[in-house]
Amino acid sequence: MKIVDMLKKEFISTSLQSKEKADALSELCSLFANGKVNFNHSAMVKALLEREKLGTTGIGDGIAIPHGKLQDLDDMYVAFGRSEAGIPFEAMDGKPVHPFFLLVAPEQSTGQHLKTLAKLSRMLKDVQFRKDLLEAGTTEELYRIISEKDDTC
Repeated sequence: MKIVDMLKKEFISTSLQSKEKADALSELCSLFANGKVNFNHSAMVKALLEREKLGTTGIGDGIAIPHGKLQDLDDMYVAFGRSEAGIPFEAMDGKPVHPFFLLVAPEQSTGQHLKTLAKLSRMLKDVQFRKDLLEAGTTEELYRIISEKDDTC
């Protein structure tokens, strides 16, 4: 299972503009429209917010991996967004979040969904990878960094 099989360059933003959690989730979901993914945007944002009520997906070190499932989704997709200013996300360590990996999956994809979350978590444990995500200048550079890390995890 490869992250880059679920992540298109069109699903990457180097400059999230949101200032709060709900808006950030909506902005991240909007990236999928760039790749012509067919899903109900408001239903996905609602599912993500419901998941956040169970416990924050802000895992600390300024990172969040929001994720959710939607009945009408045909496949799993990953988006990446970066906020220069940082977004308050009720993270475990209280720090604002800068890099976000958003995972959306069909409702019935439990096993694959969990494996993808685990892989993203492993990738993000690497301090240099996190630094590279924050310093990359372009979408292409971010995609390359993620792809290279994807190959080694």
